[in-house]
Order: sequence, then C-alpha cells, then structure tokens
Amino acid sequence: MADVELRQIQYFVTVAEVLNFGRAAEELGIGQPGVSQQIARLERELDVLLFDRSARAIRLTEAGQRFLPAARAVLAAVEAARTAATGNPGRMLRLGTSTGLGERLETVVAELSAEGLHVELTSASTRARLDRVRSGQLDAAFVRGLDEAAGLEFVPVWDDALLIALPRSAAPDDEISLKDLRELPLRITERRTNPPLVDLVMSACAAEGFEPVLGPRSSSLQDTHAAIGAGSPSWTVIYESHARLLREGRVVFRRPDPRLALTTSLAVPAGTTVGGDLAVLLEACRKASDQFE
Repeated sequence: MADVELRQIQYFVTVAEVLNFGRAAEELGIGQPGVSQQIARLERELDVLLFDRSARAIRLTEAGQRFLPAARAVLAAVEAARTAATGNPGRMLRLGTSTGLGERLETVVAELSAEGLHVELTSASTRARLDRVRSGQLDAAFVRGLDEAAGLEFVPVWDDALLIALPRSAAPDDEISLKDLRELPLRITERRTNPPLVDLVMSACAAEGFEPVLGPRSSSLQDTHAAIGAGSPSWTVIYESHARLLREGRVVFRRPDPRLALTTSLAVPAGTTVGGDLAVLLEACRKASDQFE
C-alpha cells in the first residue's frame, strides 16, 4: 500500500461512480488510457481486482465495493487536511449540483457568497452525489424526485417545472397538449440515468392515452437540442430554470398540458441539525424559489 498514489484513489472513485472508463476520463479531464493504466497499477499494488471487466458494462468486484467507502474517506480526509493547512477564506460549503438548475443555482451561490460563504460546486451523477454526502466529501447536494435514501435526509426546496422543447415549425404559439406529441419521437435519457424524470414523462404520456415512440438518444442535452433544431421531427423535456438561460431559435420551449414538475430537495447527512450554514443555504434556496413564483 506504500506505493499507492492519491491520484489512483481519485481515479478509482470516479470510475466507481460512473462505471465507465470513458466518462470517468471526461470528468477527470485526462485521456482514457491514463485512467485505465492508473487503475491497473492500483490493482497491482493492492493485489486485488477492483473492477469486473468481463461483461460489456464494468462493475465493482466485492473487493472494489469494500474499498470504495475507504477510498472516499481518504479523499475527504485529504481535503480536510488541505483546508487546515492552507486556511479557509471564510466558511466553506461543498455543494453537489445537477444539470438544469440554471438561474436558481446562480441565485443560491450569489446569496451564499453575500453571507460570507465560499461555495465549492461539484457536478456528478445522482448516485455519486448521494455517496459523497454520506462520506463527508459534500456537505449537501441537490437531487430531484427522491425523498429517501439510507443515511441521508431530504429537505424539499422547490418544484422544478418542465417545458417541452421542440422544433419551431411544430410548436404552437402557447402551451402544448401532450396528446399533440403522440406522433413525434421523444428524445430522452435512459431510465437508469434519471429514473424520476423518465418515469414522470412516461407516466404523464400514459395518462393521456399514448406511449411515446422513443427517438435516438444523444450524449448530452446540447446534442439533443442540436438534433431537434436541425429539423428532426422530435421533442424532449427541459427544466424551466435551464431554459431561461437559453435563447430560442430553431428550438422553442412550451409549457405542457398537463403540467410536469419534479421536486428538488437538498440531501444532507441523517441527523443534520437545521442551523448554521445549512439554515443559510435553505434561505438562499427559498429566495431562488421565489424568483419563479
């Protein structure tokens, strides 16, 4: 264990959270071969296999599952030591974020900064954010559509309305009925990536009497919008807070009938007292929510 490097532990945790070497490399900002080589070296140093690579999708071995919480604890301890050594310019709040928070996140950060809190934002998958809150790497994290998880408590902060994104040529002047979309393919992420969102949209369509035809999936919302804007007869959903930051052009945004929304909550460690910096964070979230009233 003496030759294990901190970067190897960081690489391992990142791969373990996304279970994909390519996506982990993107998050780390390095080439995929570098990630694979460092993970292989870590496995040699520990003399165990941390990942099962025999199937198409990698997964953690039993040794990897045992090593993950300890690895996260190492990273949290290193961060705490770094803060102690360098001195913290005021209070620090480590906050997990997700796609589509848009103007609300800007308001939250601005309010926290005004209260003297230095904010460190971390974007990761839902599972990764929750795991990092449990391990102490994050103080809190925004999550949508969840209200319980082991070792955590969820404090609802606002409802995120969803808009329909579709080609301007196929859009009405105001809101659009979901029934009117039955003939257009739906471009949406895989359910395993975002179960609450996919379940909400599919259930709403079912309640309107149809099952949407699924169109091609893109690697990002930006790519999905590009495909729709290029004239592809299809539609997707986007959080209103995110849509406010985008300019309408070939793609336009319309409110659906019936309305769609997911509750956004703050995930915090179980037993956390609502006071101090958490109280400041919740007040910042209240002000961000008021913007959309």
